[in-house]
Amino acid sequence: MPIKANATRQELTRLKGRLSMAKRGHTLLKDKRDQLMKEFLAIVHESQRLRLELEEKLADAYRSFSLARAVLSPSILEEALMVAGGAEEVSISYRNIMNVSVPQMEIVHGDHEEAIETSGFHPNYGLAVTSSDLDDAIEEFHGILPLLVRLSTVERTIHLLADEIEKTRRRVNALEYVLIPELEEAVKSVEMRLEEMERENVSSLMRIKDVVRAR
Repeated sequence: MPIKANATRQELTRLKGRLSMAKRGHTLLKDKRDQLMKEFLAIVHESQRLRLELEEKLADAYRSFSLARAVLSPSILEEALMVAGGAEEVSISYRNIMNVSVPQMEIVHGDHEEAIETSGFHPNYGLAVTSSDLDDAIEEFHGILPLLVRLSTVERTIHLLADEIEKTRRRVNALEYVLIPELEEAVKSVEMRLEEMERENVSSLMRIKDVVRAR
């Protein structure tokens, strides 16, 4: 829809100011969109890497678990798994990516986890009736948890950045294809009308001079 404007110098100045601001905003939004795309692609690549790593570790853990299930009775296996289970605490913080607040989730390491890092994994169930394959499976599944938390963080970040990129893209397009062309057309229209008015004024002055001279 064309912008309606009065043919005055003041209106022309106002329109040029709006056009200048729209062009600056367009440049800033394009820069933001491009930076968001770079961040988005980098995080997508990280997500792909994490997924491949997760698939490999899950395959190893399930392989060990299958071996353990083959040699242990269902009741012993169930009892060992119930004892091996435990709750994990996850902390959530936030960081800013181009004015987008994205979550950062991490497992809170307590004394048990610190002991694992220093002296290795030690199952908290009886070893007499279980197998080393079960130990391996439990340890491998335990090691997968931080990877799952990291992947969850990355996937949420991808979703948030994708939403922001789409919003920014729409704003860039609205400026580039709607507002800026309309303002440029309005400025051009006012300038043409002012020039026409100027020519009419000059023509009127010339006629007045001719009348005065004729007297």
